[in-house]
Amino acid sequence: MTSPRPRPAPAAPSDAAPAGRANVAVECGWGRLIFGQTFRDPADLVDTLLQEQPGRRDVAFYVAEPHVVLALAPTELFLDPSHAFRLALADLDEGPPPHGVRVREIRGPADIGEINRICLARRMVQIDPASAWPAAGDSLLTYLVAEEAGTGAILGAATGVDHVAAFDDPENAASLWSLAVDPQSPHPGVGEGLVRALAAHFRARGRAFMDLSVMHDNTQAIALYEKLGFTRLPTFTIKTKNSFNEKLYIGPSPEAALNPYARILTDEARRRGITVEVVDEPTSMFRLSHGGRSFVCRESLTSATSAAAMTICDDKALTRRLLAGADLRVPDQATVTDDEAARAFLDRYGAVVVKPARGEQGRGIAVNLTTPEEVTAAVAEARRVCDTVLLEEFVEGEDLRVIVIDFKVVAAAIRRPAQVAGDGRHTVRELIERQSRRRAAATGGESRIPLDDETARCVTRAGRSLDDVLPSGETLLVRRTANLHTGGTIHDVTDAVHPDIVAACVKAARVIDIPVVGLDLMVPDVRGPAHWFIEANERPGLANHEPQPTAERFIDMLFPQTIAAARIRRH
Repeated sequence: MTSPRPRPAPAAPSDAAPAGRANVAVECGWGRLIFGQTFRDPADLVDTLLQEQPGRRDVAFYVAEPHVVLALAPTELFLDPSHAFRLALADLDEGPPPHGVRVREIRGPADIGEINRICLARRMVQIDPASAWPAAGDSLLTYLVAEEAGTGAILGAATGVDHVAAFDDPENAASLWSLAVDPQSPHPGVGEGLVRALAAHFRARGRAFMDLSVMHDNTQAIALYEKLGFTRLPTFTIKTKNSFNEKLYIGPSPEAALNPYARILTDEARRRGITVEVVDEPTSMFRLSHGGRSFVCRESLTSATSAAAMTICDDKALTRRLLAGADLRVPDQATVTDDEAARAFLDRYGAVVVKPARGEQGRGIAVNLTTPEEVTAAVAEARRVCDTVLLEEFVEGEDLRVIVIDFKVVAAAIRRPAQVAGDGRHTVRELIERQSRRRAAATGGESRIPLDDETARCVTRAGRSLDDVLPSGETLLVRRTANLHTGGTIHDVTDAVHPDIVAACVKAARVIDIPVVGLDLMVPDVRGPAHWFIEANERPGLANHEPQPTAERFIDMLFPQTIAAARIRRH
């Protein structure tokens, strides 16, 4: 904690300071909400902010004269680049709830665990469970969750603070904080449903307003709030200069234009004092240098990966042959030579996969083909990616991506194909377009659902057309491949993977002799030993595996001399 600073002469009482409770800070689970209007002396507000605990994120809201506060601690505090908004609750239009989703208050620790899972995915501070259970009759905090009506899966969460309960607010207001929606959710309107539900909750309590703070560049959220009737509020927010807030006060870094897969690595490198140099922006290529060691990287592909290892991963047929030669289990495979051979392969297995021998991000891959016509069309599509096309035995199961770094399994996740949820109003095409926009917003533009022949084929096989209105409550699979770049979602299962699969993945990485690899497998159940290796990716996206420490292990591998310092910094 920072040592006490000399205090200026007491400021004259402010007309804005209420006559009720003074110097109010409310613990919200992720940090304290500090009500700036309850502080008469700016030095008291500064001292309160500097009492922020490690790992928390305190927010001083309603600061009327931020220049005065910042002048007292310019090296420790900063003006948050956010806008404040206010909704007059008397004007609230509750609107219809989102289809297939219900909003309720939290019920137990399992809800907090799911909220924290979403916070991790959104790179937000997690909630301390001990702070989420107010005493009986305490109306200060409200935690809402949105859950899928059919499964009970938690899709989003929001925190509400009652200002009257906090400090007898003369404005009779409340506020919304920590709105977070699972980036994997197929349901539209989850965030809007949470905002409307919290506003209705506070209106029922007799509150006049609901306020919130939103980053100035979060155009998607601002558009939602303006749609709901929120208007700008002339007040300011101040925060402490900590590692979590660093990106808000240091300004754009030279790596700002790199894609998310590169930035997660350059951010971790900078935190350890490793020099970062952008080599080529369009390809997200950068150089890391420290202590006499230097590596050129393109995302997770580094100069430590040999050309031989890259060749193996690039050629899917070669990958399969080498893994099979090491007694690792792989599906049967053949190169497409002519229609007759393709038909014979299909007859042998009943269902096949068509894929280009080279390619990435799921381009040109068609899954679970069962007719000669489907195979012929898929081969023609795959040839647009690579002249050599492979037929592969279709294996039932879930798509498992395993990240191996320095010959240790660091993360594992089930990848699920894109799907949409019907609302009884929009066509399948419209639902796909809307879901694609949400996936792009949630992944920095990395994930979108293409409206191509493969999508149309999947929709047709499900008995629908792109122009059908999908009934409310019906879920439709619109892709068979689970790649993130074609709209797939990714779900962490690192702690559940069977030890036999872990051992097989380490062996596969050693067969290829590659320091960083993403292995794709099909598994009936991640908790069981059965598995089939499908592909190996020499440049896996490490940003997709929160909460697993993929970036940390990547930098550990390249710069082991920084490990001890990194652990001290984190703790």
